[in-house]
Amino acid sequence: MPGPTADLFADDALQQPAGREQIGDESYVLRGYALPWIDRLLPALRGILAQSPFRQMVTPGGFTMSAALSSCGALGWTSAHHGYRYTSLDPRSQQPWPAMPDELRELAVLAAADAGFIDFNPDACLINRYVAGAKMSLHQDKNERRFDAPVVSVSLGLPAIFLFGGHERSDKTQKISLFHGDVVVWGGVDRLRFHGVMPIKEGLHPIMGPQRINLTFRTAG
Repeated sequence: MPGPTADLFADDALQQPAGREQIGDESYVLRGYALPWIDRLLPALRGILAQSPFRQMVTPGGFTMSAALSSCGALGWTSAHHGYRYTSLDPRSQQPWPAMPDELRELAVLAAADAGFIDFNPDACLINRYVAGAKMSLHQDKNERRFDAPVVSVSLGLPAIFLFGGHERSDKTQKISLFHGDVVVWGGVDRLRFHGVMPIKEGLHPIMGPQRINLTFRTAG
């Protein structure tokens, strides 16, 4: 979207998924997997952002994150001076996070199954907005109570370079190009691998505008 909650979503031509690439023992990129879902995802995303708009959170170290964030589902991820955690309430409104739309949940469950993880039951969907220059430093997804469920990550909009590392921050990382509609799934022995996003390059996506939006589904509770 041109602005944080503007009408960034135009109609997209229906395209078919382009295949699966293995990037780890239990990690896959599902190329174009979300493309057939775009017409259903974007109205649902508009509704979420109308209720819980994007905001830039502050890390425990006092730094403002370059990616803006919202959430939907029973739990939403938050960052503040006192640390990272999941909450049932949006700290901005003190109201429950928007419910996870069926369209989003179904996409995540099917993508997980196609990557070998059946019975995925996400209760949190983190929504990150990256504009030019925004990035995500290497980190592990470890604020969840359990690690037996995978992470499912959907890319929309501008391309990104996804960094996929090992179990130590110092391990060598793969640089994986992600495009509109790509879905990354990792879990099992790879669940706690470090990962991040390199700074987004300036551009204008025909559907999403000058930004990348990333939907990350997790079982947090």
